[in-house]
Amino acid sequence: MILALTVAIVVGTMLGALLYGKRQARAQTVTEWAVGGRRMGTLIFWFLNAGEIYTTFAVLGISGYAWAYGAPAYLAFCSVSLAAAIGYWLTPLIWAAGRDRGLITQADFFDARYGSRALSVVVAVAGIAALVIYVQIQLTALSVILQLSLGRPVSMMTSTIAAAAMMLAFVFFAGLRSAAFAAGVKDVLMLVIVVALSATVADKVGAASIIDLLHRAEATHPGLTSLPGLQPEAGLDTTWLITSALNVALGTYIFPHMFQLCYAAKDGWTIKRNAIFQPLYSLSFFFIILLGFGALLAQVQPPDGDLNAALLQFVADSYPAWAVGVLAGTACLLALVPGSVLLLAAGSIFSRNVLLPLRPAMSEKGALVASRAATVGFAAIAVYLTLGGSRSLVDIGLMAYSSIGMLAPGVFLAFLWRRTNAAGVTAGLVVGYAVLLLPGLDGLWAFFPNWEKGLVAMAANALTLAAVVLATAPRVARAAG
Repeated sequence: MILALTVAIVVGTMLGALLYGKRQARAQTVTEWAVGGRRMGTLIFWFLNAGEIYTTFAVLGISGYAWAYGAPAYLAFCSVSLAAAIGYWLTPLIWAAGRDRGLITQADFFDARYGSRALSVVVAVAGIAALVIYVQIQLTALSVILQLSLGRPVSMMTSTIAAAAMMLAFVFFAGLRSAAFAAGVKDVLMLVIVVALSATVADKVGAASIIDLLHRAEATHPGLTSLPGLQPEAGLDTTWLITSALNVALGTYIFPHMFQLCYAAKDGWTIKRNAIFQPLYSLSFFFIILLGFGALLAQVQPPDGDLNAALLQFVADSYPAWAVGVLAGTACLLALVPGSVLLLAAGSIFSRNVLLPLRPAMSEKGALVASRAATVGFAAIAVYLTLGGSRSLVDIGLMAYSSIGMLAPGVFLAFLWRRTNAAGVTAGLVVGYAVLLLPGLDGLWAFFPNWEKGLVAMAANALTLAAVVLATAPRVARAAG
């Protein structure tokens, strides 16, 4: 039953999404495929934007973090709300730039704003790298879900390759409009499931109420509900929470696929409405964290101690098979929908900002074929990364945010400081990535105990950018945007 329900939910949603996308599309072009023809209204944009936030990172990752660490899972509350506040200011500016200049990718924005093709190529490669890391999150989760759905031992390689094939099957034939439809279905399903599970979780663990569950969890696991949580040695204290939340919030709308979502909006008010109501999604994290605490109180033992599987194992142990099947099917959508948008964005960037400069005579149809073909290669890289690691979804996500955060100074200052130039942005990228990645700088972190490394690297990036701009840029430069 679990497998049948999982397949029914996934296949039904995918077919509906494909039919909706085909009906709405006006032409098979890169613009239609990548940014939905720039015609998405408030409701469909809301689901698509939320779909890129409400993923397996948010549901399986945060519940698993609550199960393993406790209070550090509160990161979800802080980061979503902060990101929405930043998005209210930033995303309408991105949308206006895309409309006025006919932009399709994030690298297009850097090329148009800074007048440097070389910088746009660097940004394209950096963006693709961050997207592939984020695809790794979805593949890691999908492989866990597939193993649960099949109900028998399956190798990590088999489940991961199968997960990648599912994701490619959707992205290859669909586009942004199809992903938007699927995002709406999976968001509604997931909210219903999370609330339903939360309404019954106290009974499943022998508690009288949700409040009683929280009291029992704290009593049996002292320190669970306050920082630094169950594992103080992990360094997940208040400093970590604040710096990680800031890093996630500053990086959320810097991901290349978020740029493409902004370009897809029908108008600026659609964007602003979305930012106003987006924090409502953070309320669901209370229930997600509650389920993680419930799994801990129930003494759930996921396979190999995998915290990413804690929620799935708890439901499998405590609920009937049909409930497990509905959760597994919906969780598949949580990975497939954002994963497809991530691969779609990566393919668009590759064809337009890496391949097109080498083949300027490439036709629109050729660019579309190249975009779709590139997604296969990027999915293969994500499979390789998934098979080579076993970290939590939250840890992988924080790594992705740290990586893409290196582009944040160049985006923010594009609108805030007219003098910002390509030389400054390039120098900032070099220094930022050096701080983030070079092992020879390990001694630096002794001065920033428990800080999120990505935020420190972003600060070094911004300071370098400002210094180079002050030294090289004239006082009058072209207007931003």
